[in-house]
Amino acid sequence: MAESFGADPQRYDRARPRYPEVMVDRIVAASPGLDVLDVGCGTGIASRQFHDAGCRVLGVDVDARMAEWARRSGVEAEVAAFETWDPAGRAFDAVIAGQTWHWVDPVGGASRAAQVLQPGGRLAVFWNVGQPPAGLAEAFRAVYRRVLLDASPYRRAMPGLDGYSTLFTRAADGIRRSGAFGDPEQWRFDREQSYTRDEWLDQVPTFGGHSRFPPATLAHLLAGLGAAVDAVGGAFTMRYAAVVITAARTGT
Repeated sequence: MAESFGADPQRYDRARPRYPEVMVDRIVAASPGLDVLDVGCGTGIASRQFHDAGCRVLGVDVDARMAEWARRSGVEAEVAAFETWDPAGRAFDAVIAGQTWHWVDPVGGASRAAQVLQPGGRLAVFWNVGQPPAGLAEAFRAVYRRVLLDASPYRRAMPGLDGYSTLFTRAADGIRRSGAFGDPEQWRFDREQSYTRDEWLDQVPTFGGHSRFPPATLAHLLAGLGAAVDAVGGAFTMRYAAVVITAARTGT
């Protein structure tokens, strides 16, 4: 599934939400310098935001299709799994990962990050967690249950912060177990974003595993989700929380 996102990189880059500028600025300010490695850079969404904040960014992604799209947008990107990627002697002031650290071994990834960070360098992994209005969230879940006969991986569509808590805990535990960082911190940045029906349906196929649905199943799913948005007036406001798990590298 980690390599399924490159099926339509143009859509992914267009439809996926960006990260709050205040989040980017805080990570940059907490890092000892401006050299940044973006793990699982995808199409370069976070990479470009950190570049715009004054950083020099190198991306690495397991999916060649995503890395190629990142290059087209001006991001230097290499193709590899982070755990086996060769840094070729390069060192960084920050290692970031936006919406991707759950695809990385939490202990191995943190240990690998420590190997390529300068002393005092910062590991910062983060997720955009979206929560639609309560009634619409339940309507979305009902559509998934109706369309996908085996909906177990998607039964909690748009699970909100509670659904992501396991990812946050796993990331923090991996950092601790690596023995290479100070105590991990959790930062949170809230914002809202409005979606029309068409804007939301443009993003849905970029969710994990959705590009692997049979075309008829995906069409049925989109029709049901679109009807749910129509039922609340054809648009809605999503509450997003950008949650960062971060720590500074210790020792030499």
